[in-house]
Amino acid sequence: MLFSPLSLWAQYNTDRLVMIGRSALYYEDYVLSIQYFNQAISAKPYLFEPWYYRAIAKYYLDDYAGAENDCSEAIRRNPYVVGIYELRGLCRIQQKNYEDAIKDYNQALRYEPEGMNLWHNRALCRIQQKDYDKALAEIDTMAQRWSTNARVYAMQSEAYLLQKDTTKAIASLEKSLELDAYNGNTWAMRSMISLAREEWKESEGYLDKAIHLLPKQGGLYINRALARVNQNNLRGAMADYDMALDFEPNNFLGHYNRGLLRAQVGDDNRAITDFDFVLKMEPDNLMALYNRALLLEKTGDPRGAIRDYSKVIDEYPNFWTGLHQRAQCYRSLGMTKQAEQDEFRILKAQINKRFGKQPRLSKNHMRKRSDEDIEKYNQLAVADEQEMEHEYQSDYRGRVQNRKVGMDYLPMYALSTEKYQHAVKYYVPYNRQVEKLNAQLPVGSQINIICNQSTLSEASMRRYFNRIDSLTQQIGRQSNEQQVLIILLQRAIAYSVIQNYDAAIDDLTTYILSDSLSAVAYWQRAVCQSRLNAFNASQGTDVKLQTARVLADLCQAIRLDESAYLYYNRGNVHAQRADYVHAIDDYTKAIALDQNLAEAYYNRGLAHLALKHQQESVADLSKAGELGLYQAYSIIKQSRK
Repeated sequence: MLFSPLSLWAQYNTDRLVMIGRSALYYEDYVLSIQYFNQAISAKPYLFEPWYYRAIAKYYLDDYAGAENDCSEAIRRNPYVVGIYELRGLCRIQQKNYEDAIKDYNQALRYEPEGMNLWHNRALCRIQQKDYDKALAEIDTMAQRWSTNARVYAMQSEAYLLQKDTTKAIASLEKSLELDAYNGNTWAMRSMISLAREEWKESEGYLDKAIHLLPKQGGLYINRALARVNQNNLRGAMADYDMALDFEPNNFLGHYNRGLLRAQVGDDNRAITDFDFVLKMEPDNLMALYNRALLLEKTGDPRGAIRDYSKVIDEYPNFWTGLHQRAQCYRSLGMTKQAEQDEFRILKAQINKRFGKQPRLSKNHMRKRSDEDIEKYNQLAVADEQEMEHEYQSDYRGRVQNRKVGMDYLPMYALSTEKYQHAVKYYVPYNRQVEKLNAQLPVGSQINIICNQSTLSEASMRRYFNRIDSLTQQIGRQSNEQQVLIILLQRAIAYSVIQNYDAAIDDLTTYILSDSLSAVAYWQRAVCQSRLNAFNASQGTDVKLQTARVLADLCQAIRLDESAYLYYNRGNVHAQRADYVHAIDDYTKAIALDQNLAEAYYNRGLAHLALKHQQESVADLSKAGELGLYQAYSIIKQSRK
């Protein structure tokens, strides 16, 4: 009886955490919801609900591997919930693991045979596996059960289309549109068949309807531009490319084809801008290089043109047209010798032509994007495979994975009088040596461990300057060496906060000369030197020797105090030197000492990414996101792309 109230309170507390987490999930604040589910899992790891709901949050953050793991944990605790199998199936589809996704849907259909979404997703998996016969058999069953559902016939059309049976595909699409004429994706699929058949006018009409229903899909505008170009409607095609790039600024085909179109209508400078963008995305794209070279030559930049021609000719030594163009540029610059060398190569190739004529491909209006035949430099590019993406695009609160973040390592843990700040979770870094030092400090002067240096306001900076002046006066008045050392350390940390790293290093060096067994002093000196190195390196200074000093200080600090933060910091130094293997080792040691050190998971994930260990990288970044570092989800998304 004495224990029952505690049990009831614990149950209520956990239920409350799950309820708040679900509320955050409803309002699409996925990062916040994960933190509540973390607490519920820590309190009662045997409940399936927190695992399941955390999986949902991770799924919406595009952390499919982490969501799949959480689903598996939920299934171990309750194997009879259909929704968990359905979610895990979706996670596996996103990771292209269609075989295991089918197993999940098979299991879910045992408990819910009439689940239409389960049938639908399983059939899509069959299509992805190219098992079209089985997929069509399942779709026939769906058509009998849900004969008025337009999605069934659209999927059937896709299967027929992949079997190259366009007649049946069109019939299925017509049936789908008869049931639902307001599905933009279906009109887009119908347009793809017309594009493949070069029925330009019909495809434009279908795309008009698709764009009316899906006005923000850049790919639809690019396809319509293709149809318009082939009807000689250049003005309309240009407008479509502009619109497509408004919605998808990084669309490769949009920039490449618009560049060709601008060159065709004489808008050379803006065409060069488009090819500049393409080459920024793909520096070795020879088609874009050659087109830019032609435009540079035309706009009076023969040296730039020669640079681009040369890269193309290095790859295709027998590209006569390129050699001829480069020879013209050489002559315009008075470089007769180089021009004659190119012209001799052309003459020699023409003489040798009688030993075996090179085949010339017929000039069409389009080429596949992956087709690298340089002779097709002036043809519009189309995607290798025309696929419809059924992803709902939205920039709502909580979709943190869509925010652009740089793939930079998180900074070192340092000592400061500022407090650790985190946007999502409450975390107080702890170190025994720091706490021992804090016991000797007056109230209000406590030292904290931080990983994110905050920007100081004008008032805060004035306060720190006054504090440094006060500490300097105390050092002058103090005769006790031990007390002087404590004040000296405080001043060094104050200097660190206002980023006067040279002064901080001087104070810390003085401290170490008197107390060579202080891990804290070596720790902070390493941090200050590392930050100073980063600035000096940006100014072009060689900092190899100074980096070695940072490493030496951290090694000495670790010998004196094996701390997770010190191993993490040393891992950062190794990562800066591109020594990713040793960096991973140190991050692993840091995690072994503190399994909640999110920054170590994050940086280890980046180190794995540098070594192209994709699976390990995603696992670490997923864990970092789970612990509150939401930018990890953006890195997962970028690395997957």
